[in-house]
Amino acid sequence: MAELEGRAGGAVADPRGVLRQGRAFLDFFWDIAKPEQEVRLAATESLLRHLREGRKDDELKYTLQRLVEGLGATREAARPGFSLALAQVLQAFEEIPMCSVLEQIKEKHNLEKVKKKLVRNAAFGNFFGVMALFQSGRLVKDRKALLESIQLLQQLAHHQAHLRDLPRKALIDIVSEVPETVFEEVLLGILQSDLASAFTSPENLHLLLVGMQKFPGVLKPKNLKKLFGSPTVVNEENIPRLVELLQSAAKSEKKDKKLPSVVFDLLQVSLKEDAFELFWKEGVENGLLKEKSGPVSYMCYRLLGSALPLLSLDQLQMVLKGKVMQHYGEHVVTTQLPDRFKFAPEMEGYIDEFLSSCDDLERQLVVMIGFSTLTNQGYPVLSSSSRVVRHLQPVALQKYIDWLKDMFLRPDLDSCSDFSSNRQKQNQENVNIAQHKIGRLRKWIIHRLANIVESSAEKEESLVMDISRFCFFHAFFEAKKKTSQIPEANVLPSEPLDQQAHSVTENYFFGLLQTLNSLPVLGDTAKAAALREKHIHGVTADGKLWISLLVEYANKLLSSEHVKAVKPFTKGQRDAWERTLQSVKNLQKKENKSDSAKVVAFQQLLLLMAIHLFKNPSETMDVLSDLLNCTERAFSKEPKKKKADNAEPGWVEVMVEILLSLLAQPSLLIRRISKSTFVRICPNLTKRGLQLILDVLDPYQEQNEESAVVVMEESDKKIKSAQDADEEGSEDSSDESDTEEENDSGDEEKNEEVDDDFRSQLMNVLQAGNALKGGDESDEELDDEAMMALDKNISALFAEQQKRIQAKKNEKDRMRKEKILRRDFKIKVLDLVEVFLTKQSDNPLVFDIIEPLLRVIEQCMSSDSDKQEVDFLQKTANIFKNSLCRTKQYCKRLDALQEDLHAFVERLVKKACKHTDSSVALYYFSASLYLLKVLRGNMPDKSSTPPTPLREKQNTSKLQACQASSTGCLDMERVTVIYQQALTQFLTKRNSALTSSMFHDLFTRFPIMCKPLVDILVKSITAGARQHQQAQACLLLQKVLLLRELKPFMTEEEWEELIRESISQVTESLKMVGKCILKAEKEKAAKSLELLNVLLKTVTEEKLCVNLTELDKVLVALNQPEGIGNSARLDSLYWNVMRWLNYTKPKKEKTANKPAQEAETLKRKKKGFLPETKKRKNRKKGIQENGVAPVASEDGEPAAPEERPLATETPKQKKGLMPSSGKHKNRNRGVRENGVAVAGSGEEAVNGGDAVADKKKKKKKKNNMNRKRKGDVGNEAEQVPAAKKTKGSVSQETQQKQTSKVDQQMQRKAKKKRKEKKTLVQQE
Repeated sequence: MAELEGRAGGAVADPRGVLRQGRAFLDFFWDIAKPEQEVRLAATESLLRHLREGRKDDELKYTLQRLVEGLGATREAARPGFSLALAQVLQAFEEIPMCSVLEQIKEKHNLEKVKKKLVRNAAFGNFFGVMALFQSGRLVKDRKALLESIQLLQQLAHHQAHLRDLPRKALIDIVSEVPETVFEEVLLGILQSDLASAFTSPENLHLLLVGMQKFPGVLKPKNLKKLFGSPTVVNEENIPRLVELLQSAAKSEKKDKKLPSVVFDLLQVSLKEDAFELFWKEGVENGLLKEKSGPVSYMCYRLLGSALPLLSLDQLQMVLKGKVMQHYGEHVVTTQLPDRFKFAPEMEGYIDEFLSSCDDLERQLVVMIGFSTLTNQGYPVLSSSSRVVRHLQPVALQKYIDWLKDMFLRPDLDSCSDFSSNRQKQNQENVNIAQHKIGRLRKWIIHRLANIVESSAEKEESLVMDISRFCFFHAFFEAKKKTSQIPEANVLPSEPLDQQAHSVTENYFFGLLQTLNSLPVLGDTAKAAALREKHIHGVTADGKLWISLLVEYANKLLSSEHVKAVKPFTKGQRDAWERTLQSVKNLQKKENKSDSAKVVAFQQLLLLMAIHLFKNPSETMDVLSDLLNCTERAFSKEPKKKKADNAEPGWVEVMVEILLSLLAQPSLLIRRISKSTFVRICPNLTKRGLQLILDVLDPYQEQNEESAVVVMEESDKKIKSAQDADEEGSEDSSDESDTEEENDSGDEEKNEEVDDDFRSQLMNVLQAGNALKGGDESDEELDDEAMMALDKNISALFAEQQKRIQAKKNEKDRMRKEKILRRDFKIKVLDLVEVFLTKQSDNPLVFDIIEPLLRVIEQCMSSDSDKQEVDFLQKTANIFKNSLCRTKQYCKRLDALQEDLHAFVERLVKKACKHTDSSVALYYFSASLYLLKVLRGNMPDKSSTPPTPLREKQNTSKLQACQASSTGCLDMERVTVIYQQALTQFLTKRNSALTSSMFHDLFTRFPIMCKPLVDILVKSITAGARQHQQAQACLLLQKVLLLRELKPFMTEEEWEELIRESISQVTESLKMVGKCILKAEKEKAAKSLELLNVLLKTVTEEKLCVNLTELDKVLVALNQPEGIGNSARLDSLYWNVMRWLNYTKPKKEKTANKPAQEAETLKRKKKGFLPETKKRKNRKKGIQENGVAPVASEDGEPAAPEERPLATETPKQKKGLMPSSGKHKNRNRGVRENGVAVAGSGEEAVNGGDAVADKKKKKKKKNNMNRKRKGDVGNEAEQVPAAKKTKGSVSQETQQKQTSKVDQQMQRKAKKKRKEKKTLVQQE
């Protein structure tokens, strides 16, 4: 036992022995103190592994010592790291006694002996020490250590300034883990005072509550009565004190945003004592809620959410109808602003957690109904799109849906906990409040029902169909009388639905229809699983469309006598309905025989239009009749006949017009189904049908007024539906504010304008009223009647003018909105173009799309840059690049289109050349390359023979060579002329929109074009319009020469001639290069040298016969000072080229020592020197007293060390016995300037006495370098010996302590040196 105690406590006997073992062991403790948690954990694991493997007592002792010391570290991140490490060590080595470790902690962090500044660290050291003992899991087993730890925590509780409530919380955690016997025998005695004072602080109350729940056999009611006088905690007498403690706990943990543990434990104790009703009503509703405090209110909300899983059915009903719920509802309504704290998401989390863990159907239903009946003027506070319903069990979900439908038909406002905010109470008008509340409640219920279908809750097809039929019935039908044949008409509404309720239900129904169209297949059958694997949506397990079932239900309602439609059908509309149903039946018969996808697309579109007959009968009739005709013609078996140009349009053209009109609809479902239908009719699309789509995108085609009106009408409906779907009507306020701002800005603009007509009318009115006369006449000549008549005429004139101004404003606003809607419509039409390019990329009609897209890009580039315009341009450009130019599939049938495509290429390249904007020209050039790809990819009847290859031995196969040299249907002569003209213009025209990247793309994608165009590049090296064009020619030629595909198209003689001519042109270009100063000149020189590097590399590697004599002369001349300048980049490129000519870059030589020139330079520096009258005379005397007179300069002043001649070296310096410039360079580093040794270094050795003093002098000189250079030479000569004297005395003291032998030797030589110095000076 003594050995174990010695291992735990006391200092390490030989700490040096532990430290000598290496830094790896010590690094563990450094890493434990780092702020990164991952590093701390890794270091702790490594330390434990090291201790287990080593099993050395000295290392374990040192580890305990270091960890205990680190518990009180100043850094906050280090303390928990050392505490965790200590806990792990104690857990791993159970032979270490806990009491000895605790004593070591107390001794190291003694609160009584520590200094006042370190009290905080000592307090934290004790606290984290106890936590380490507790986390090791051994504290509960050692009663003595447990008792001492509890006592230590009680002492630490008095240091609230530093630790706050941490000791109390630790105490509670320890008590909760202690067995009942240990608590009764060990801890009950020392915790007696804390338990007795439970109502004095939240921490003591929490300790009591934990003890009551953990040890009910010890803290019995009779024992509680002995402690604080009452057998229970929750009673009427203790309620006021409990309220105060809970308020204090709420304010102390408001930053944590969580429920205090003491509050939840008190809730559990109240349930255990059967006093929950008293606690909730008196303590929470009548106690805590009376204090209008945010933290207290949020604590009550969290208490409500946390209590849901613990309460019975009756208790849930009481709580959900209480004041806390109403208070929570008011909070949700009043915190709609974005900068307010919102508790609703947190409460939804509580509900979600309760529903997911609760298996009781009744309790689930009570909670859902309770939150659904918390209403603000009829509108429930719970979000109608809340996802908590996904946890409801199927039976509970069905009951909840039945309750929602019953509340829709028979609204029971009395069962709702309804409230109104203060602002709503002030803004209440004389309206039917009950009817208003019913309308808001029905709106929420319909949205809730539609959202249940969209949610991920487990539901069956019958439930989905039940909700869909309910929404459809109340959107478009009304029940005349009860009937059991139709479930929706089995119960009549207690309050009939008005027009607004039908409209709201209608909007939510079409949202539900969109959900059904994208709904996965429901059910657990094998057929349903197979359909889900195929990603088929919008159908039942039997394969029927959901919308088809709704149409069948609608047909049943139309034929029933017990219901009536909200908008009854006319005879023509009913005939169209019947015809649609018959057409759908015919399509269903053909589904298995022909293209099923095409059939389903037409079927969906027909059914959707049939449903829309109930919404807009008059507008849908025309579309539906055309759609029926198209369907009959599309699936008819009659052979196609050729039509003249003026003949009736085909079904595809009519279908395209219908789809374009449907794209303008605000319904997302209509647009999606229209797009899917267009995908199916793409193979049948004709040129006229495609032109209808492209006409919409044409920016130069004037829109007629009729189409604008149609767009505006659709937009009005779109805005109206959006406003109906909005719950709070926020869009209305934003629209009003926008129009107000526009009106204000419009007023300012109109005020600036002067209307001449209005001015003349105003003059006429004034003249008619005799208001304009001479200056002497006054207004007194007009009587009151005349004045009143004049005022009336003027006011009428101004009112008329104001109407004209407002009409102009309205017209401008209408045009602006029309423009926005047209642009939005064009963006939608672009989807059709993208679909066609993706699905029919091999269709010859693709070529008709190129120019319209280019016109759109060109027009958008030059128009306004608002966000919608930018989006339109970006989408068009992406479609052009990705879906057209970069597609791998293209048309393979060019029999009759070869001539047209060649002319098209020529037209595109010419437009690219004529453009002034290079970004637009890039799209035209890219389109021409796409056409080249198409022409080359189509093989004619007679294939052209490939040219003679460069060499007989080639790495590529014959097939690859044929593919590379194949021209397909490409007319090389014609295309070569086109691109030669473009390349010539690029290199000769000063401002060309073409760029080098365009031609690089041409050469890379079509290497066959390199040979015809390479001669132009070679000539343009010197013949370019400007230096920039010449540089671009060099760049393009360099990239062309690096292409591997170029050589197979040329013979050996042609290749060698190309290299020779290129070198000749570059040589001529370099002859004209002067000193590069401008950016263009540097660019030209750089590109020329880069090209020359490639050319010389080719000549060298392929051993071509090229004369480089002229080039050698030109390059050597460039190396002169008047050559290419001092650019580092050009210099690097130059020597890269010269390397191929066997030249090497010379190394820079260091400047030779020129002491005479250096002395002359120092002499000329007279600026800022002190005059002779300001110099200190004592310095000179001090120098002479040392026995050494400074060497005089020509002007009589003492010479600086740099000015002294080299002959002033002493004989010992010459012999090498003393440090000089040639030997011991490190010693004289401080007195060398520009490679010249200072002659006075010998004196430093004499005065200093040893190497240490010499180094210190050098350091001093180095620090004062700038000051010496600015001071005069005489002062410098005067100051150096004085510094030497001071430094010498200091260095002698250091020398006596370190090296006495050197000191004695130097003293013997001192006298001899002085004599030699004096003799040398006299001789000079």
